[in-house]
Amino acid sequence: MVIKVFLASSSGSTAIKKKQQDVVGFLEALRVEYDPLDIACNEENRMWMRQNVPEEKKPANGIPLPPQIFNEESYCGDYDTFFDAKEDNSVFAFLGLPPPPGSKEAAQADKAHIVTNGNHVEEMNGDLEDTIAHAEEEEQDEADDDREEEEAEVQEEEEGDLEETQEEEAE
Repeated sequence: MVIKVFLASSSGSTAIKKKQQDVVGFLEALRVEYDPLDIACNEENRMWMRQNVPEEKKPANGIPLPPQIFNEESYCGDYDTFFDAKEDNSVFAFLGLPPPPGSKEAAQADKAHIVTNGNHVEEMNGDLEDTIAHAEEEEQDEADDDREEEEAEVQEEEEGDLEETQEEEAE
């Protein structure tokens, strides 16, 4: 699957430039392969982008502004929807890509069994309730371990403070 990011190389708007840099920089940081398609220098790219952004996603004037993001021919969204996905740790679902193993998004997907396009929840491997229960148990175990570590640190600090107090009193 190829992610297509429609950009304007010669935009006079600093807001558009910033949004484009934000999208491209984030995709590069995630090591997501994408094709940057310039709409300023290529009329074919501009027309394709304008024709393939869904009507309900176009602004009031009907002309969508870059950056616009597609997965092959499938519309993913504009900067605002990308930003929302970024904030929700769901960029891979937004892009219609499987999240990399070990990522927060992969853990969320495993827990909720989100289909890669992010539109449906379904049971993929085994019984959904058992999987959710197992994930909740693992989270509880991690929380218990963290609590035990914190309690041990507090106890060590208290013991150290007690020893200092006893030494001071002995002097």
